[in-house]
Amino acid sequence: MSAKGVWKYEDSALLLIDYQKEMFEQIRSETPAALIDLNVRLPIKAAKAFNMPIVLSTVGVQMGVTQPTVPPILDELPDVKVSDRASMNAWEDRAFRDAVEKTGRKRLIFGALYTEICLAFPVVDALKDGYDVTFPVDAVGGMSQLAHGTAIQRLAHAGAVPNTALALVTELFRDWASPVAGKGRDLVKWYLAKLAKIHAQALKAA
Repeated sequence: MSAKGVWKYEDSALLLIDYQKEMFEQIRSETPAALIDLNVRLPIKAAKAFNMPIVLSTVGVQMGVTQPTVPPILDELPDVKVSDRASMNAWEDRAFRDAVEKTGRKRLIFGALYTEICLAFPVVDALKDGYDVTFPVDAVGGMSQLAHGTAIQRLAHAGAVPNTALALVTELFRDWASPVAGKGRDLVKWYLAKLAKIHAQALKAA
């Protein structure tokens, strides 16, 4: 945990990078694509419920190389403008940086595919520029378990804080009697129900 202590929704912005069909298809790390999808949608729902800024970026769509953000995630973000770019490092894209700066937040929650590229590159640059960074390890994925794990180690050594999606969301509001506790309870119930269905489907397929 950083010297600023726990992460609070009032201080944080959610940044989502490259949750696109082509990236999901190449995930080979421990969290399967269906769980990554769920674990991305949970912080999105939390950000909307807690009035946190959200920045969404894709790569290569305008170039015709990749498809847009996958529908289950994009459907959660009807009012969020998508910033498409050419650089693998979103932090090097002016529109993305402008959108981050416009949030006015200095504590950034990152999610991206892949962990070792489109998460790692902007996170290390954001840290260099004085931002605090956390990321849910179960909402990101790599092209191999080794790549994913090595990237998490790299980011932790650089000063980013690894977390998990559910732990992060509960950390953002923490108190069951807080003004947003009702919304928080609804989010946790929604998540656990979806998680149970995914686990049941996995057992049935085994």
